[in-house]
Amino acid sequence: MIKNVIFDIGNVLTNYRWHDFMVDKGFTEEQIERLAKATVYNVAWNEFDRGVYTEEDILRAFIETDPEIEDWIRSCFKDVNGLVTKRDFAIPWLEELKSKGFKVYYLSNFSEKAKNECAESLDFIPHMNGGYLSYTVKMIKPDPAFYNLLLSTYDLKAEECVFIDDTPKNIKAGEELGIRGIVYKDLEQVKADLAAMGVC
Repeated sequence: MIKNVIFDIGNVLTNYRWHDFMVDKGFTEEQIERLAKATVYNVAWNEFDRGVYTEEDILRAFIETDPEIEDWIRSCFKDVNGLVTKRDFAIPWLEELKSKGFKVYYLSNFSEKAKNECAESLDFIPHMNGGYLSYTVKMIKPDPAFYNLLLSTYDLKAEECVFIDDTPKNIKAGEELGIRGIVYKDLEQVKADLAAMGVC
């Protein structure tokens, strides 16, 4: 029986809108394609989420990937407000689940910079029973240790949990620990999948 719902944050409880964020900064599609290769698609991004790279470390890694666009990179990531934005359904959805007796947790790859500069998008966190942002514990998904930390901290049984994430490899990692998983595509689909598990 499912008793606990574990949520990813980006593109589940919030919008992770890196492309539109760059559009908002005034970059063209050609520039965005080049910026994305140096930044959001850069493996160094994981280390920023892990909390082992400082802001200057991550900028250096981005710039080393494409030194010719250093000015673009520094301009784009000086302030990441708008990179993550709120979804109005998040709090009502969480409160609905809680009203039916389920506990709700979060497990998300998230940098300290994004947490501080996109704070408004995380207004649902006080409505949750607990969770972890990756930078606080130096772990990221799909590392099994990150999932196990959540389970042990809150004394959760894997078989009593379902995990919702928009990235299939993160779902697979949870399933290998006995946590049921749902790949998020849209709210209706996830609610239907939850209902099929008896979470409605």
